[in-house]
Amino acid sequence: MVFSSLLFLGIFLPTVLIFYNLSKNITYKNVILVIASLVFYAWGEPRLVLLLVATAFVGYISGLMIDSFGDKGKKRAVLIAALVICLGSLGLFKYSGFFVTNINFLFGTDFSFRGFALPLGISFYTFQILSYVIDMYRGEVHVQKSFLKFLAYVSMFPQLVAGPIVRYIDIEKQIEKRTVTAENFSYGVIRFCQGLLKKVVLANSAGQIADKLLGGNLLEASALTAWLGIIMYTFQIYFDFSGYSDLAIGMGKFFGFDFMENFNYPYISTSITEFWRRWHISLSTFFRDYVYIPLGGNRRHQVFNIFVVWMLTGFWHGASWNFVLWGLFYGALLIIEKKAFKGFLLKLPKVAGHIYTMIIVIIGWALFYFTDFAKLKNFFVCAFGGTGVFADYIALSTLFSSVILLVFLCVCSTPFIKFIYKKLVNIKGIGALIPAASVIFAMALCFALLVGQSYNAFLYFRF
Repeated sequence: MVFSSLLFLGIFLPTVLIFYNLSKNITYKNVILVIASLVFYAWGEPRLVLLLVATAFVGYISGLMIDSFGDKGKKRAVLIAALVICLGSLGLFKYSGFFVTNINFLFGTDFSFRGFALPLGISFYTFQILSYVIDMYRGEVHVQKSFLKFLAYVSMFPQLVAGPIVRYIDIEKQIEKRTVTAENFSYGVIRFCQGLLKKVVLANSAGQIADKLLGGNLLEASALTAWLGIIMYTFQIYFDFSGYSDLAIGMGKFFGFDFMENFNYPYISTSITEFWRRWHISLSTFFRDYVYIPLGGNRRHQVFNIFVVWMLTGFWHGASWNFVLWGLFYGALLIIEKKAFKGFLLKLPKVAGHIYTMIIVIIGWALFYFTDFAKLKNFFVCAFGGTGVFADYIALSTLFSSVILLVFLCVCSTPFIKFIYKKLVNIKGIGALIPAASVIFAMALCFALLVGQSYNAFLYFRF
């Protein structure tokens, strides 16, 4: 079940909201939230819901043990055990096939391995559990003595599958007590509709073109095919992932939770450093607080620390060498910016900085898109004129038929639409009608499009 499906929008979410609001009792609300979350998760993979519950139980017990021990050594032993179990589970289900394949390649062995189905959201909920255990060890959060409440935190369906990564410290008080005001609920509806529009209208439209252009034999295609295809993917992954985050943040408001922002218009950045302050903010802050700073941060071994963080960032996204390469690519660029080009970039006109950043980002998405290195090589050969053809009929016709979409994608990647919306809302007389009209229009458009669309999962479901 996905957020952008008629089943979820027309049946599941309304049903959950009705039952959730039948009582103001917090225990009742947490029970409904847990049941809804487990049903949502089990809808596609019922057996793997046991892994989610078991991993949550490990985090819960670890927190209790850390709280009960006075000895620092015992606390550390519990922390290490929790890290080994949770990361071991993540490694087994997500990376075991990758390691077996590479061992066979390096040593000429022939180990057979069927692999495991990748549990949805395992990278996200594992990090959430670890954030609680680590913060317990650091003494930054209070122990959660109710497994029901802890499971509600871990399994919360609005953000379970693709984030943002919600740290326990951020919603500790809301797990215990929360209220849903009319203002917050209405904001949640608007934010939910915004995310739905991003996914159904923008991401899916861009994705269809990207798949069409990048899915063929690029050695027989033109440079325009490669560049238009990867530019469309650049927009697809942004609107797909930020759309999911908007949906999650909006639904969080429905249930009384405040989730952190995960995106802040990353495509208006004027440097790679700024880009990563605006893209997937919850993941960046997680690695900063739990890996980069403990390794020494800016104080010592900064270059080494950056490479470790970005190798892990790449590997977190998937069990494939292209993701590691993607992470190291950004790690190297961030080091260059910090050590060599920082002063130069500050002196550049913003337009030049933005062009530089977007060229790098688009190239980076090529590394991210192609998990097969042969296809990645073919892409770069094609993109940089290796096929000897600059443009062909298919690429040109696709470009001309997509001009309006491209302009709209560019505009929606900036705060311009938000600026116009605020201006309209403040108009006397009709301003009060704008939010309701926007919601009605968005839902009507999305429902109409979803009726004719086939299943289209969010891209970050596979991470």
